[in-house]
Amino acid sequence: MAKGSINVSVENIFPLIKKFLYSDHEIFLRELISNATDATLKLKHLTSIGESKVEYGKPKIEVKIDKEGKKLHIIDQGLGMTAEEVEKYINQVAFSGAEEFLDKYKDSAKDSGIIGHFGLGFYSAFMVADKVEIITKSHTDAPAAHWTCDGSPEFTLEASDKTDRGTEIILHISEGEEEFLEEGRIRELLTKYNKFMPIPIKFGTKEVNDPDFTPKTTTDKDGKETTEPHKQITVDDIINNPNPAWTKQPADLEDQDYKNFYRELYPMQFEEPLFHIHLNVDYPFNLTGILYFPKMTNDLNMQKDKIQLYQNQVFVTDNVEGIVPEFLTMLRGVIDSPDIPLNVSRSYLQADGAVKKISSYITRKVADKLKSLFNNNREDFEKKWDDIKIVIEYGMLSEEKFFEKADAFALYPTVDGKYYTFEELTNAIKAKQTDKDDKMVILYASNKDEQHAYIESAKAKDYEVLLLDSPIVSHLMQKLETTKENISFARVDADHIDNLIKKDDTVISKLSDEEKTQLDELLKEVVPSEKFMVQLEAMDSSASPFMITQPEFMRRMKEMQQTGGGMFGMGNMPEMYNLVVNTNHELVGEILNTKTKKKQERLINQSLDLARLSQGLLKGEELTNFIKRSYEMIK
Repeated sequence: MAKGSINVSVENIFPLIKKFLYSDHEIFLRELISNATDATLKLKHLTSIGESKVEYGKPKIEVKIDKEGKKLHIIDQGLGMTAEEVEKYINQVAFSGAEEFLDKYKDSAKDSGIIGHFGLGFYSAFMVADKVEIITKSHTDAPAAHWTCDGSPEFTLEASDKTDRGTEIILHISEGEEEFLEEGRIRELLTKYNKFMPIPIKFGTKEVNDPDFTPKTTTDKDGKETTEPHKQITVDDIINNPNPAWTKQPADLEDQDYKNFYRELYPMQFEEPLFHIHLNVDYPFNLTGILYFPKMTNDLNMQKDKIQLYQNQVFVTDNVEGIVPEFLTMLRGVIDSPDIPLNVSRSYLQADGAVKKISSYITRKVADKLKSLFNNNREDFEKKWDDIKIVIEYGMLSEEKFFEKADAFALYPTVDGKYYTFEELTNAIKAKQTDKDDKMVILYASNKDEQHAYIESAKAKDYEVLLLDSPIVSHLMQKLETTKENISFARVDADHIDNLIKKDDTVISKLSDEEKTQLDELLKEVVPSEKFMVQLEAMDSSASPFMITQPEFMRRMKEMQQTGGGMFGMGNMPEMYNLVVNTNHELVGEILNTKTKKKQERLINQSLDLARLSQGLLKGEELTNFIKRSYEMIK
């Protein structure tokens, strides 16, 4: 038996490992199974190039709990180690077996799927165990070895009577870490981190119907049929899928395969995804994956952290910010890349050029897919627009290259259910919605019911009105106004329609200047100035007498402040409205000519309430009182 000290550059690395990795100590199992997978894939590669003479067979990794003995076993059938290799790879922490292996066989091992370059992975075992044993038999003729360490720099290394190829790691679970002796906890970790590992992982056994057994059906004398019970057999409980959809070629998958894989990823998600994007690139970096567009809500925060990052089929994290552009973090699915640099605990990204290239590639790939979906089946794309628009609008705001590409597929729906691209929209409205200063005014509503009267005013002039109701649309309009030439957006209730799109022809007011001054003073006495700015306008006599509008700039800045952006302090400003009074309406003339002050005030208040009602601004107690007053007037 040999004894010795582990070659480490600090007096004792184990307290450092426990402290450094403690916040994420469950990852020990992922690391040990990753090592077992590496050992198995290395053997596969060596047998394929003739450097190992053993039979590769159908190896698996086994995880076993010994609750009484307080031990956890991880057993593989990989290439194993000689005593010298244990000395080198386990005792000299600075070495990584996988890294050296890849370097030696870099040309032929390129596609062997070895996880690699995690030298401290094995030592994460000491986060949960106060003693660790390795019993290992090399694929060569060398004798088996047994290594033991109790978490100090001292170890023992002796011969073992193990006869079958591979490595068994035995963890003597520490006091306080007994959760890792519970079947439910280990199954949870295997499912979380190793669900798609490339080597089958056995965790216990299960009973299933015998596929070779056909139950017999007998009929008694009364004609009643009885079928014997199905024969059960015991099989290995394999907890992972070694060949997940993203590792296959798109040509080998049907639409149903993608849907089935979505179910596998999100078993508690009941809605089908809208569509998927298969990522597959090997230059200038390696990246595979499948992204799904789920049905979206208007909540920008509820959707995130659903994309899973893998490295050679080992789960790393579901926080993919930095790799996936922020606007796409609302999608779901898997990204797998060996080229994403991670620190020793595999849990955090290190920003570098490769990550930026990957992010750009994903952006481009998503834009190309959206364009092809739009081109191939526009009708279907339009039906899905409400469910995907939040991602596309967010992308247009946050990624310049996506904004440029989005012109080909971003849609602008109207209140009547038509859908335009930006180019189609400008061609449709240019003739009628260009004002006297040669600026094209794009009218929109955010709520068809609340802004119904204003929409009808615009439609009466044969203007097109868009329906733009996502929470970030104010930011998007601002971006479009600064990017596209000579356009502006105006919500239909921002002013009366003739002011929103000013033409050369002006309507003459029926009131003299003296009458207008008199009316203005009267209105300002009655209308609450903290809520409304009075604005006298000469409009068509058939237009509404009183109309409440909210200036576009003020309202938009306030909305932008509330969703991040806009002018500082605008978000906290009280709601301010304009009261547009039509000086050519019969009722306005009646108010001016009414002799008693009391009746004038009543007419003004009634007209104001009706205007507020049509805008949806009359609520709660005010609405109840208005209904009561109206009922009494009818009586």
